[in-house]
Amino acid sequence: MSNTKDKEQHSTKRFLKLSGLEPLVITPESNFVNVGERTNVAGSKKFLRLIKEEKFEEALDIAREQVEGGAQIIDVNMDDGLIDGKEVMVKFLNLIVAEPDIARVPIMIDSSKWDIIEAGLQVVQGKCVVNSISLKEGEEEFIKHAKLIRRYGAAVIVMAFDEVGQADNYERRLEITKRSYDILVNKVGFPPEDIIFDLNIFPVATGMDEHKLNALDFIKATAWVKENLPFCSVSGGVSNVSFSFRGNNPVREAMHSVFLYHAIKAGMNIGIVNPSMLEVYDDIPKDLLERVEDVILNRREDATERLLEFAETVIGKEKENKVDLSWREEPLQNRITRALVKGIDQYVVEDVEAARLSVKAPIEVIEGHLMTGMNVVGDLFQSGKMFLPQVVKSARVMKKAVAYLLPFIEEEKLKNPQPEGSSSSAGKILMATVKGDVHDIGKNIVSVVLACNNYEIIDLGVMVPPEKIINAAKEEKVDIIGLSGLITPSLDEMVFLAKEMERQNFTVPLLIGGATTSKAHTAVKIDPQYNSAVVHVNDASRAVTVVGDLLQKEASQKYKESIKLDYADFRQKFLNRGKHKEYLTLEAARKNKYQLDWSKAEIVKPKTLGIQMIEDFDFRELEPYIDWSPFFRSWELHGKYPDILSDEVVGKQATELFDDAKAMLKKILDGKLFQAKAIFGLFPANSVNDDDILLTHNGKEFTFRTLRQQAKKYVGKPNFALSDFIAPKESGLQDYIGCFCVSTGFGTDELAEGYRKDLDDYNSIMVKALADRFAEAFAEYLHREVRINHWGYAADEGLSNEELIKESYKGIRPAPGYPACPDHLEKLTIWELLEVKEKIGVELTDSLAMWPAASVSGYYFGNEEARYFGVGKIKEDQVADFAARKGMPVEEATRWLSPNIADD
Repeated sequence: MSNTKDKEQHSTKRFLKLSGLEPLVITPESNFVNVGERTNVAGSKKFLRLIKEEKFEEALDIAREQVEGGAQIIDVNMDDGLIDGKEVMVKFLNLIVAEPDIARVPIMIDSSKWDIIEAGLQVVQGKCVVNSISLKEGEEEFIKHAKLIRRYGAAVIVMAFDEVGQADNYERRLEITKRSYDILVNKVGFPPEDIIFDLNIFPVATGMDEHKLNALDFIKATAWVKENLPFCSVSGGVSNVSFSFRGNNPVREAMHSVFLYHAIKAGMNIGIVNPSMLEVYDDIPKDLLERVEDVILNRREDATERLLEFAETVIGKEKENKVDLSWREEPLQNRITRALVKGIDQYVVEDVEAARLSVKAPIEVIEGHLMTGMNVVGDLFQSGKMFLPQVVKSARVMKKAVAYLLPFIEEEKLKNPQPEGSSSSAGKILMATVKGDVHDIGKNIVSVVLACNNYEIIDLGVMVPPEKIINAAKEEKVDIIGLSGLITPSLDEMVFLAKEMERQNFTVPLLIGGATTSKAHTAVKIDPQYNSAVVHVNDASRAVTVVGDLLQKEASQKYKESIKLDYADFRQKFLNRGKHKEYLTLEAARKNKYQLDWSKAEIVKPKTLGIQMIEDFDFRELEPYIDWSPFFRSWELHGKYPDILSDEVVGKQATELFDDAKAMLKKILDGKLFQAKAIFGLFPANSVNDDDILLTHNGKEFTFRTLRQQAKKYVGKPNFALSDFIAPKESGLQDYIGCFCVSTGFGTDELAEGYRKDLDDYNSIMVKALADRFAEAFAEYLHREVRINHWGYAADEGLSNEELIKESYKGIRPAPGYPACPDHLEKLTIWELLEVKEKIGVELTDSLAMWPAASVSGYYFGNEEARYFGVGKIKEDQVADFAARKGMPVEEATRWLSPNIADD
């Protein structure tokens, strides 16, 4: 047991906090954190081959696929006798830094060699995990490495291994972990929340008696660690447990799921798991489940023999899906629950009417029968046994049931009026997309999920000014306000609203969500402006838990105080972290600009200069260009298309969702329910004054202002700006640039609203999600047409859709508001140059969001050296310079650039 000093020292809550570009905070409420191991040369033959052949771009694709597939941490290991592990580790980690879609997750630096680990620690960004250290070489070496890891600010995996050997039973696991913990916490001063114990997962069912307890000992030791070593995490490589059944995937999948089910309940919260080798626990056939649990939990002497015998009967069997209506013979509550869980609305009116006739008042059907069913939905969703598309379908059934009951409820109210202010809902929540922003898919999904959990939703829609939000909150007496936003100016709107709520003495909690929001921005910018609770919510499943905790009568105040303390601690560390970052002056950054050899550059004059317009484009031509992976992510199903359709965890739900999407797609295409428009132009251009791009059209000059990276780089790494990819005027070369706007959003809102009025949120959200995919497909299609035909610098290009998605083409298509050009103000120049609003009807809101929402705009750069990058944080001298170049006050430039201004 931990001594009294330990308990006093760690009496407050402390969580493991990791980060890439985004934070990963692991709390007791967090779901299991999956580590992707395909960037481990020992775990992937393909990755090893690519590293040996120095095909680093393809190796990065493996890392990207892992993140897209749901890995929350990626394990990087370069331990192989035929490669220079230290050199390759540094090179690969440096390449990851330049890939925001990979670098957003924390890195696990994995090696058995300390020099490789330390080399990685010196270049990795954010807060990483070291895998691993142990007492294998004795206490002196263990302490030395732990002190260095702490100095580098990383978390650490500690193997259950000492001078004697690996811990291979329950007692040895306890002995080594307790000893390691005491050394790290009491001698080194290592934060206990930054310690992750790997308790060694060994195979079971090997036929050897000494292996029977391998899984159970791990599970029991996990529970002991969580009880006796405060704030530590437990990890492991799950596939080891089923090693005896190589080649029999049905059994292995069941073993992994059963092991995880029990290990996670015991406290295991991190691990390496292949999602394609998992079965849903509740879907494991009962006869197989019994035998696997007998083995994992060592419940019978003959457990191994029984599982081996049964394993022979399941090899090669395919899962069968049969329509089963036997549930219609079950009791009424079971039928209603089944309909809600399965999203079946065919019989709901019939069943709800039967329920109404069985109670005294119709409201009792909602509070009883329906909420009983929705509680099951909520529990399954929270435990990862249901997925978001299914929950939204459940909401459709619920709404249909409630709509049927409403006339009866209103009639009852006339007979028996309720006291003013009384409500049967769990709470009233106001939801709004802030002023200037038009995106609402995420907000709508969260609203549906909360409504499923008996919360009354007041949805004010999009582009909602702060005064309307505040007035509605007062009039409706809401319990919580939820704000959503996708574009960076929305962040300032949220800050302003928080200030105004504080000024008007509001005390209701404030929820923050949307693609550009983050815990960092919420903690640093919004939370200090409002004395009551402010919580960042990054997905629909977490919203239910957060709202429940905020409104829980008993523990609400304690929870709010813990959130305030957590955000204050996060804010302090975040701001202190910024102080250690080094930046160049703008002048020095410009001197370190990316230098192209323009004497060797191949500049192609566009075949067609000037502006061209496309009206009422045929959507059928866009379908082959759709990138479906983000579509599934918008429904919180993580994985890469088409592999996601056969994924063992989410494959069934992904396939059902895809079938529904295809059906809706056919309806849209056959009925010509959407309209697609585009405008684009190609113009003579040169870079001038370091970071400006000057172009001409019809004798008139236009200027695109670009921003330059200011973070201090390693020797030989330049500070990029987009202007670096356009020939400078003094070179005497005539270069070219393009810009565009496409939209597939005309007709979207009308169709979505029609479904919403019919109480069908599922298809309403589906319509908007498809419109977004079409807009991106249109942008992809048009860019290809420009490269091959209109500009013609890649006339012989023959890339597949997969290669287009990977951006394997020559040139780039950056967009204002994104990492390479985070300034949304540049859209104004594009709109003026192309006359976007006048020609195709796409407008800009006050915050420079595009309307219709399913629209994409940006630039075309044709130089083969052009690449994507992130500007990152900039300093005050660049803000002032930018304001001068724009001809605007510094205060206004600061407002637009605030997310990119360094905090120190």
